[in-house]
Amino acid sequence: MMTAQKNNRTKWVHLRLLPDEYKALQNKFSRTTCRSLSQFVRAVLLDKPLVATYRNASQDDLLQAMATLTRELSAIGNNVNQSVKKLHTLREGEAAGWALQHASESEQLLLKINEAKALLNSMAERWLR
Repeated sequence: MMTAQKNNRTKWVHLRLLPDEYKALQNKFSRTTCRSLSQFVRAVLLDKPLVATYRNASQDDLLQAMATLTRELSAIGNNVNQSVKKLHTLREGEAAGWALQHASESEQLLLKINEAKALLNSMAERWLR
């Protein structure tokens, strides 16, 4: 039976830099597609190819905002699903409380959808300039 080889990095390399050296390193790192400084330094030290290109900051901002909205919408969607499941198990007289809770969750969902629309419109406006 073959065992899977672990790719955990367990060895540390400590390096001290002057402020100017660190600034130069950060400058070079910012012009690559590397997502972390560690990834960039490993690539440089191990002579791996680097993709040095201009990173679109507005696109990065959009992706981050969309990831946050996705998590929030997912949480709200889960709440709505739980609410509808509860609707199916309600006894007489419990419907009024359920309706109030469901209305509140629906309002949250509509607010987040409008927030997503506004964000997308803002980003489209920036790109179309």
